[in-house]
Amino acid sequence: MSVSVTKKRPLVLVGAGKMGGAMLQGWLAKGLPDGAVHVIDPGLDEAQSQTLRDQGVAVHGVPDEVPTPALLMLAIKPQMMEKVLPGLAAFAGRSDAADMIVLSVAAGTTIATLSATFGSDAMVIRAMPNTPALVGRGVTALFPAYPLSDERKSFIADLMAAIGTVVWVDSEAAINVVTAVSGSGPAYVFHLVEAMAAAGKKLGLPEDVAMILARETVAGAGELLHQSSDSAETLRVNVTSPKGTTAAGLDVLMAEDGLPPLIEKTIRAAHRRAIELGLER
Repeated sequence: MSVSVTKKRPLVLVGAGKMGGAMLQGWLAKGLPDGAVHVIDPGLDEAQSQTLRDQGVAVHGVPDEVPTPALLMLAIKPQMMEKVLPGLAAFAGRSDAADMIVLSVAAGTTIATLSATFGSDAMVIRAMPNTPALVGRGVTALFPAYPLSDERKSFIADLMAAIGTVVWVDSEAAINVVTAVSGSGPAYVFHLVEAMAAAGKKLGLPEDVAMILARETVAGAGELLHQSSDSAETLRVNVTSPKGTTAAGLDVLMAEDGLPPLIEKTIRAAHRRAIELGLER
């Protein structure tokens, strides 16, 4: 069966906040048929709604008058799912909804929860993007409730590629690990910048200079990693002179009680919370 979004069977985005909005702008930049994108978000003010309308997007506060989606994208906070899902259940009861794809980016909202709303045979896909999607440099992991045809898999991957790199994982449990590693990962990196700047300030740098140095160092190192074909290990070794300043710093970071066990502890804590979120629903 052909997979596409059209005016009759559109892409329907529920939630146009930061993540939903980033995905939407990526899709619009790639080009979609006129009238093929609808947004359901009662929280948008009139100015925000008008901006989307000017881009050719149909905006709704409720789903009642929205055509049956080819793809229903749920980009709302996990805490809102219990309130929002019942209003979307009617989509599944429509006569032309048998091939509707439901894709959720909400952390902790399980396939079982989504299937309880849209039906046990619904084509549900969990996705975990991260906030660099806001600049087209995110990474998204995907897991479907059922095996996808190559055509559907390509369709979904192409849509999500509008905000960055796409990977598929082989179990729903892996999505919780993805949440802990890459979903929450940008915050870990931002805190690294804060810590580096704070250390620079303590050693005598002006606060603004320390922050510029830390921020640009992390951003530049990330861009180097992005553009280089070398592994992270190789890049690290290449900038580490024996008995030099970098080696002295790495001796601390790479000690048995250094950065690796701290990062593992951090990711395990985030992983536990991702599992807890699923159990709370």
